[in-house]
Amino acid sequence: MMILGSMRQEEIWNTDTARHYDTPGVGMFAPEVVGPAVERLAGLAGDGRALEFAIGTGRVAVPLAERGVPVTGIELSRPMIDQLRTKVDEATIPVVVGDMATATAPGEYTLVYLVYNTISNLLTQAEQVACFRNAARHLTPGGRFVIELWVPELRKLPPGQDAVVWHREPGYIGLDAYDLLRQHLVSHHFRFDESGQARLFRSPHRYIWPAELDLMAQLAGFELESRHADWNGTEFTAESRSHVSVYRISPGRTAPR
Repeated sequence: MMILGSMRQEEIWNTDTARHYDTPGVGMFAPEVVGPAVERLAGLAGDGRALEFAIGTGRVAVPLAERGVPVTGIELSRPMIDQLRTKVDEATIPVVVGDMATATAPGEYTLVYLVYNTISNLLTQAEQVACFRNAARHLTPGGRFVIELWVPELRKLPPGQDAVVWHREPGYIGLDAYDLLRQHLVSHHFRFDESGQARLFRSPHRYIWPAELDLMAQLAGFELESRHADWNGTEFTAESRSHVSVYRISPGRTAPR
């Protein structure tokens, strides 16, 4: 874990990862997964522009733009941007190359969003706070910052163990190995082809409790507007495995710069 944790994000999200990232029609690309997210984000953007932090290959940005919402992205990985460019050109979805905690995109937006646990790719609390502040810089008064994030599943860890299988289905096993002292984990994604050969992708994360996320938001001038268990608006409870949290800058408040 320490070796992987020391890798740069550019090394993890490389050409090979970008080439195999998209799974059209299934997994996180399934219509029942993408559709509700796009619908909710389009409503939150209203008549304004949207900015996606860590836009990746455009899983959400492309259908959101097709809905008529002007979308801009920030992305650190050039191979992921190259994959996005096989779908849309720069004029359709402009992308700024850079870190989502510090890079700036031109203009102002009514919506900034981070999907599929991506804020946890920032491996320190300071970077995660900086990400909130960066979102605030880009928003118009009253604008919203939306984060989709999983709830740490520490309750599933048996005494003496530091890893848990969080998902399994034919051809796929997802396992998280926790570093409880540093509030870190490494996600292991095992995919098996028809011959039985396994392909492993690993990524390091810093997990965040909802209450800690809310405090980060306050430090950047946001207030929690809503929290649901998913994009469909399911009630968030103590048993929820993930959440979609919407933060808003009050119209009369000035976001920290």
